Amino acid sequence: MERLKGIAMIVSGATFWGATGPMMEWLLATTEMSVSFMLTIRLLLAGIILLTILKLQGKNIVLPWRQKVWARQLLIFGIFGMLGVQFTFVSSIETSNAVIATLFQFLAPIYIIIFVSWMHRKFPPIVQVLGMLVTLVGLFLLLTNGSLSGFTLSTIAIFWGIAVGLAFSFYTLYPAHLMQVWGVLVSVGWAMVIGGLVLLIVQFVPIMKQLPLLAKWDVLLMLILVIIIGTAAFSLFLGSMKYISAIEASILSSFEPLTAMVISVIWFGQALGIWQFVGAITMLLGVTWISVSGSKIDTGGEDLIKE
Repeated sequence: MERLKGIAMIVSGATFWGATGPMMEWLLATTEMSVSFMLTIRLLLAGIILLTILKLQGKNIVLPWRQKVWARQLLIFGIFGMLGVQFTFVSSIETSNAVIATLFQFLAPIYIIIFVSWMHRKFPPIVQVLGMLVTLVGLFLLLTNGSLSGFTLSTIAIFWGIAVGLAFSFYTLYPAHLMQVWGVLVSVGWAMVIGGLVLLIVQFVPIMKQLPLLAKWDVLLMLILVIIIGTAAFSLFLGSMKYISAIEASILSSFEPLTAMVISVIWFGQALGIWQFVGAITMLLGVTWISVSGSKIDTGGEDLIKE
């Protein structure tokens, strides 16, 4: 029964997260809202709400700041992890679309395998190499739609797509010890606040100029839904780990790009080309292959990052 509960949670979480992509795409495409403005509001509100809930539950949320080592790790995670993955993901949506951005995110396991193998001076197992090759074949089809005459995506879209995978890899590896000591929600709550504050400071004037956008009820409602649904998705995903294995979670998270794809087709009329669709499925199969074969990967690479 608990396993079924975990499966329901991860499927719901992945579906919710997949739904936020097209919603953010709508905001960027139909309004003058910038990536910086959207993320500042989203990160600050979500982080403050999360930390407030934890405080009301009796958690001492300021403890990590009393030791320099943890304060430093929170800052690094907040800027390069949380803000890094959010900014690259939304920028990828802006330069391509929600489906492409979500699929690029699924390249993260390849980067993690390469990084961990390099740091440990070990060649990855052949079964993982085959999984990586299958994923890259899918990526080639996604980018070209099966034609060698030229890419279907712009250079800037490919740049942000690759950046999404790299940022998500860092986001996955770096905070493992931090979360183990202080808990996932405390670490993520502070990371959101840090990321939002940094973006607000760097882009203060442009962000302030866009505040009137929140006076439009449809824009405000959509932004609130992005925050609520995105936070719910994250909570469901983390909660599912208590009941199912990381492999099952990785496989079932494939509902994320599939949800984004279905919503984008219905909402925007966007449809991948036939070979792009084949490429998307191939990528998901390749990532699943890597996840299953990599259940014993030493993800202690986060310690190597800190060093």
